[in-house]
Amino acid sequence: MKINELIAQQGNSTSFEFFPPKTAEGFEKLFTAISKLEALNPAFVSVTYGAGGSTARNTRQVIERILKDTPLVPMPHLTCINQSEAELKNILLDYHQMGVENVLALRGDLPEGIESPVKTELRHAADLVRLIASSGVFSIGVAVYPEGHPESGNLEEDIIYTKEKIEAGADFAITQMFFDNRYFYEFMDRAGRTGIHVPIIPGIMPVTDLKRIRRFARTCGATLPGYLVEHLENATSQADVRKIGIDFATRQCEDLWKNGVRYFHFYTLNWSEAVSEILHNLEPDKKPVLHLV
Repeated sequence: MKINELIAQQGNSTSFEFFPPKTAEGFEKLFTAISKLEALNPAFVSVTYGAGGSTARNTRQVIERILKDTPLVPMPHLTCINQSEAELKNILLDYHQMGVENVLALRGDLPEGIESPVKTELRHAADLVRLIASSGVFSIGVAVYPEGHPESGNLEEDIIYTKEKIEAGADFAITQMFFDNRYFYEFMDRAGRTGIHVPIIPGIMPVTDLKRIRRFARTCGATLPGYLVEHLENATSQADVRKIGIDFATRQCEDLWKNGVRYFHFYTLNWSEAVSEILHNLEPDKKPVLHLV
């Protein structure tokens, strides 16, 4: 089913992101997590795509197995940087023939060791959105950045590029991780003033490993609240770190729900436990997972 149609019918959604493993053991671990999260009835699940298409084969394998072995609605990520238009068209045709109906369109990053793209036909996410939209067969999502894309000069410039991606044919957007809801609310205000009215799904990252999250936050330009960092640094065990992170994400979701948000996308890092605990921590009438498909 197409995600834009599903969201319109349900009025809310919970979804999960996974990344393609590199080993057979990793695949089994991933599908163990997927089988557990399947019980939470997500509206859809997404699978990431490595820099410059470096995980293209593994991403396809995960998507194929989800289609074959689960009832879940999958959405592969697809990046355009350093991939030719012909290559991208072949990937899209393959996905369509597999039965995939949704794609998350991203510019992507160059693989390590490559300073500039060799293939330059599609340079921006909006170019990829237009290419996908021209097929007329996919529901298209894009990424948005509550604190602005790291390469944007300012927030005003960032929202202009965001609108360009939407107008190129995107049906919905998923935010980069953020840890202070104020940034999301301010982004939504900017989006509304700019005329962006597609569903915007907040991306929630449970903080269970401070070192790892700090690395992610630096890469995407997300701000870690000082009080959260202080609590995590003062934790006396990894179990305490995990509890602090899960409690924080629970409160973050509760606040979003109170302020009218009805879509939630969780970055799982291929684990089921943290996300399951967050959703079960929420009060019954606030659980975004409680919708009927």
